[in-house]
Amino acid sequence: METSRNPRRRTLIVLTALAVTGSLTVTACGGDAATATTSDGKTKVTVLRSNGAIFEPLYIAQQQGYFKDAGLDVTIKAGAQDTSQNAPSVLNGEAQFAMTDSSGFLKGAAQDLPIRIVSGLQSATTKTDPTDGLLVKKSSGITSFSDLEGKTVGLSALGGTIQFIVEYLVQKDGGDPTKVKFVALPTTSLTDAVASGKTDAVYSFGAFFAAAKTNAKLRVIGKGMNELPGMVQGLLFAGQKYLASNGDTAKKFIEAVAKAITYANAHPNAVRAIDKKYTQLSADFIDKQDTAYYDTDLNTTVMRTVITKMHEFKLLDKEPKDDAVYWDQAPISAGE
Repeated sequence: METSRNPRRRTLIVLTALAVTGSLTVTACGGDAATATTSDGKTKVTVLRSNGAIFEPLYIAQQQGYFKDAGLDVTIKAGAQDTSQNAPSVLNGEAQFAMTDSSGFLKGAAQDLPIRIVSGLQSATTKTDPTDGLLVKKSSGITSFSDLEGKTVGLSALGGTIQFIVEYLVQKDGGDPTKVKFVALPTTSLTDAVASGKTDAVYSFGAFFAAAKTNAKLRVIGKGMNELPGMVQGLLFAGQKYLASNGDTAKKFIEAVAKAITYANAHPNAVRAIDKKYTQLSADFIDKQDTAYYDTDLNTTVMRTVITKMHEFKLLDKEPKDDAVYWDQAPISAGE
């Protein structure tokens, strides 16, 4: 178990090393991986997904033939538990695309890693009920985010979007985020950690959060990331060099994912079928739950708020500019 109030120093050391190894290895093996094709002429692409949620559109694009129709032979693999650590696999050509969240990506962008966001997958929205949130025991004295001062909160990974939103909401509620202690735990262990008293609270998401809400020992505080509508919860990124040489392939890839997102939003049972296969939740439970709302849009205004606040919270060493964040063909907007 990894503990930290501020994992910035550890993160910066790791990412600085990745920047060095990325510059050495992209030339060595990124080119061959980028241009590999199957015997029938389809371009091979590997994408690293998250371990917890939001990966469903990738499998739908595969199942519905959207990748195949685009001339792509796509392999989907589980990436790192902390998805911000998927960057080296993209930079050295082991994968062409990878999932992470907004904060996970920004940690790399702030270290000048040559990576760019190509598409969103899901953003916080008031169109649906929260799909993530803070969980405490029913008997807990914690009733608001400001009450987390001096408490321990379990997260699936340190320094990412989830730590950011907790600190953001603590500050918004009038508390001091520097007084909150965070511990990293496996996503599947979060509910047990708070129910058993191992932590004072946990922040869970996706199907795991939905399952935890049915636990009679627990209650939810606040509205999760829906408190900041437009914040990107899941995105796809690629290496800048790959995009420069394979823009057509990247465009076909994100267009296929966009079709899958439209299909996923219209066919919740297709999403449930994927969750039954790739999560540890029971089929009966999955069938009873609403599915998430997926969205390719990248709200640059909200992203700038995230960047500014992450820098304030010392989760970023500096604030990357927009041209170091987005691919020039990514679906961006300034929001309403």
